[in-house]
Amino acid sequence: MLLETDRLVLRRFRPADAPALAAYRSDPDVARYQSWDAPFPLGDAIAFVTETAHLDPEREGWFQYAVEARDGGALVGDVGVNRGDGGRQAEIGFTLAPAFQGRGYATEAVRRVVEFLLVEEGLHRVRASLDARNAPSARLLERLGFRREGLSVQASWWKGEWTDDLLYAVLASEWSRSSTA
Repeated sequence: MLLETDRLVLRRFRPADAPALAAYRSDPDVARYQSWDAPFPLGDAIAFVTETAHLDPEREGWFQYAVEARDGGALVGDVGVNRGDGGRQAEIGFTLAPAFQGRGYATEAVRRVVEFLLVEEGLHRVRASLDARNAPSARLLERLGFRREGLSVQASWWKGEWTDDLLYAVLASEWSRSSTA
């Protein structure tokens, strides 16, 4: 399964991706709001790549897309999709390597995945939950037309502290109006 944009290819992870995955996930700033801790050992990256290579992106549960730059083929990050509710809704998450941040790649990748889910696959709703301190990710979602649905105060015990969660979502009926932003 491939999803493409002008500058990116979103695809399954391959064994050759493990070193780059381990490198960007080992950056403390990248790991700060994510479910893993830095450093992210190469062995864990190999296990992750091996496990995700066999998952079906259209079934319920998590699937992680590798995000590759068309120009040069570098792994620039990943976008996760967690399908649920009988395939009618999904949650998304995204990570970008520091060397590729600030160039619009994350926006482009997330936009393509959401477009695929809502328009091509016909899902009803896509949501995202993030640490309230993660302002760049919140801005990205808002740029794409996601609606801030709420703030859950001290709702998650995360990496040794209570954190606030921001909740975002977009409906298929809203996406067509907002996706060109």
